Amino acid sequence: MSIYLDYNATTPLDGRVLDAMMPFLREQFGNASSGHQSGRAARAAMDVAREQVAALVNVHPSQVIFTSGGTEANNLALKGRAARLIPGYIVLSGVEHSSVRIPANVLEKYGWMLDEIGVDDNGQLVSENLRAIFSRMPTDSAKILAVMLANNETGVVYDTAPIAALAREFGATLLVDAVQAAGKMPVDFTDSGAQLMSLSAHKIYGPKGVGALIVDKAVDMEPVLHGGGHEKARRAGTENVAAIVGFGKAAELALSELSTRRAQSQKLRHHLETRLCSELPQVCIFGQQAERLPNTSFFALPGLDGETLLMNIDQMGLAVSSGSACATGEVEPSHVLLSMGVSPERAREAIRVSLGKESRRDEIDSFIDCLKQQVRVLQSFAAVACA
Repeated sequence: MSIYLDYNATTPLDGRVLDAMMPFLREQFGNASSGHQSGRAARAAMDVAREQVAALVNVHPSQVIFTSGGTEANNLALKGRAARLIPGYIVLSGVEHSSVRIPANVLEKYGWMLDEIGVDDNGQLVSENLRAIFSRMPTDSAKILAVMLANNETGVVYDTAPIAALAREFGATLLVDAVQAAGKMPVDFTDSGAQLMSLSAHKIYGPKGVGALIVDKAVDMEPVLHGGGHEKARRAGTENVAAIVGFGKAAELALSELSTRRAQSQKLRHHLETRLCSELPQVCIFGQQAERLPNTSFFALPGLDGETLLMNIDQMGLAVSSGSACATGEVEPSHVLLSMGVSPERAREAIRVSLGKESRRDEIDSFIDCLKQQVRVLQSFAAVACA
């Protein structure tokens, strides 16, 4: 048995995406910066892909800067914007991805001051906290604010519009990390209030190694990669045409199939959580009272270590994720859950199930059955140990 339930980590390449990519991996291999026929064909294919990605988030194609993925997009957003400003303040939510948190920590070494917005016990941002943070800062200081659109662990969705209004009021540049949200919910760059937005292809059934930064035309930035004048002089380097074409096709499919994918995921997650609550009533589902991505369920079974459950379930052929991260050889509890006020002990018990467009009801049932089996085994071990 092999069942994959970790679609928030990555998705398989859609066959239609691979079909779109294949010509550019074989016969149409031209450099998009070359002026000959082969180069012009590559450039034309990139132009189409740029339009497809732009349509996914409702922007003009000229606002799309292709990168090597979401991590580079977030680094370009933070470091590129910071390079054009006198060091001031960077504000993050407490639940941001490491591709935002770590670059912010790096900028702290160069004179930027770092602050954090708190979240409540459902993982929701507390805008009053942001106003208090901004109010403490000098009015003429540079400010960068980074907020994700949907959390990769809990699936909690954030209403960025009021956050964006505060950013405008206090003169902060707003980066919205939409890597996990795109393809799972409607994403509109303008409606979000973002001035910068990061995307990644491999989260929407596209290839790994390609993403995009969406840039408001009024935002002044310095490239992180210097060289040729690629990507409107925002990101140097010969473009990975095949991957960009794949990203474009994946974006087109994600937009056209969004309602179908959402409805399917919502139905399956409801079935998952209904069975969990009925058959394992001790379960704790994180962020359950908040709006969440329809495909994501992050939960804990009190007294049972999440990493142990994950490894045992993996041996049975099921791929899920835990809420822990491995750093310097030690398993650390999820910073997202800690930010929500969850105890370190409970955070170490967390397991994430994230569904995809290929997920089926029988896979959910198999997962629940395996989970119940492992719970019985671990509880029996614990009973023997305590005897």
